[in-house]
Amino acid sequence: MSRIFNFQNISFAGIIIMAAVLSFVFCFRIDLTSDKRFSIAQQTKNLLHQIDEPIDVNIYLTGNLNASFFRLQQATGDLFAEFAAYCPQKIKIQYIDPTNNKNIDLFNHLIDKGLDPTNIYERTNDGRTSKKMIFPFAAITYKNHTLSARLLKNIAGNTGEENINISVENLEFEITDILRQLTNNTQRRIVFIEGHNELSEAETYDISKALSTYFFIDRGKMLPDASILDGYSAVIVAGAQKPFSESEKFIIDQYIMHGGCVVWLLDGVELQENDLTKSGIFTAKAFDVNLGDMFFHYGIRIEPILVQDMQCVNVPVNIAPQGQTPQFEQIPFFFTPLLIPNPENVISKNLNEIRAQFPSTISLVGDNNNLKFTPLLFTSDNTHIIPTPTIVNLGEAINPDKSYFNTQYLPVAFLVEGTFNSDFTNRMPPQDLANVKPIENQSVPTKQIFIAARNIIRNETNGIPSDSTTSPLGYDRFSEQIFGNKDFLQNAVLYITGNEQWLQLRSRTFKLRLLNKNIVANNATFWEIVNIAVPIALLGLYGTMFLLSRKRKYVKKNKKCSVKHTFYSKMLILNSII
Repeated sequence: MSRIFNFQNISFAGIIIMAAVLSFVFCFRIDLTSDKRFSIAQQTKNLLHQIDEPIDVNIYLTGNLNASFFRLQQATGDLFAEFAAYCPQKIKIQYIDPTNNKNIDLFNHLIDKGLDPTNIYERTNDGRTSKKMIFPFAAITYKNHTLSARLLKNIAGNTGEENINISVENLEFEITDILRQLTNNTQRRIVFIEGHNELSEAETYDISKALSTYFFIDRGKMLPDASILDGYSAVIVAGAQKPFSESEKFIIDQYIMHGGCVVWLLDGVELQENDLTKSGIFTAKAFDVNLGDMFFHYGIRIEPILVQDMQCVNVPVNIAPQGQTPQFEQIPFFFTPLLIPNPENVISKNLNEIRAQFPSTISLVGDNNNLKFTPLLFTSDNTHIIPTPTIVNLGEAINPDKSYFNTQYLPVAFLVEGTFNSDFTNRMPPQDLANVKPIENQSVPTKQIFIAARNIIRNETNGIPSDSTTSPLGYDRFSEQIFGNKDFLQNAVLYITGNEQWLQLRSRTFKLRLLNKNIVANNATFWEIVNIAVPIALLGLYGTMFLLSRKRKYVKKNKKCSVKHTFYSKMLILNSII
């Protein structure tokens, strides 16, 4: 008994008990993975500490899943479990399968909310193809408000495993983005500039709806108050078609000098849309809305050229002779390229291609060393440029070979960060403005984004801004595919308005470690033996060593005891004789 309660054992037990108590009081975890895939960001922890009511989570990604989607489901559940370790309130998680026959009402409810299922096609061992329907969403309810997070990133051109890996990488961003929307009590304002024949409210309805979860959205003209943009987190110029006056340029310029952020979406070439739709022949000429001098001070020039790209959308064209039954064939429309997002920037990383119409390119000018230029969107490696002025005939046949598409990776969008020089340095302010402040010749550190294609932000519409009459931004009605326009523009606005720390969560990269299926298939018997026999052999080896160790230990102990017994017996015999 004294051996059990010695000082060493009591101290060890005390340390164990103290560690157990501290683990309830202080939450800490050790992530030994090289890419820290089981750690959440500090800003996420700070957000979770602000939760003051319980959270209910319904994960619809469940049911009979294959290994890849089961991995995504497990990653989602593990992430919410990690959140629960830092959240002062309870997080209740439920797995619900909407495809179950018992959940028909839920199935229809999710469809009505726009949470469309994803069809998965799998090939069985006997060569047949099976189809499954899944709902890759998680509904999060907080304070009686519910928002849904999309768990699956389905990027065209990627393999299924690559998309699953990207989805796992983006889980923390997608879910914390929903939590931020649910807990955000103070929304800031952004404004769409009007007065220059910009895209209408109906044509920008979808992006406005997406941004309205983070900001209050205003629209309007600037004149005559020089301070009218004060207080806005960002300004969006969505495809101006008429020139800006010097007074309007002064308002925007000084807004930028005081730290304002602007997203510019402007065409570099003027097209006559009536000629385009009627005859397919149009005149293309340089297009300027009197912003060239201001852009020059900001280090940017939108080139007056048209871009054609082999990586583009297809459109149906009637190839039947005149007077016969129409016969439509899908042919590439090179003036509607699918732009490549920059994978190295958090704004454009892990996004689907961006659909653009009649885009131009952007060049860098000036020598302002205080600015950092980051390209966000590129054309492909098979690009052709058309200088202006010129006449373009859409009916002309194009030979899609390297001799025609001889240019590659032209930038169509730029992020510019730093301190900008004012366009109004050493100039008098316009006289028709009120509330004019002293001119600032250099800005405080701020950000702007320049995009040389106005239609990137335009959604298809019949002219009425509503969900029922507006197609999703980036939707192509011929291929019925949704491209990454909305995600790109939403990320762009969030980045320039100071949310880059949250977008950094999207830059996380988990190394994709996949088995070589060919090697596994050719050596299936070997790997089966390894997985079954080796653990049993190791267990048997451990058991044998353990038994031998015990036998050796107790044999020595018995020998010592017998020696001591013989010694004491001899001593007793000697004492009796004496």
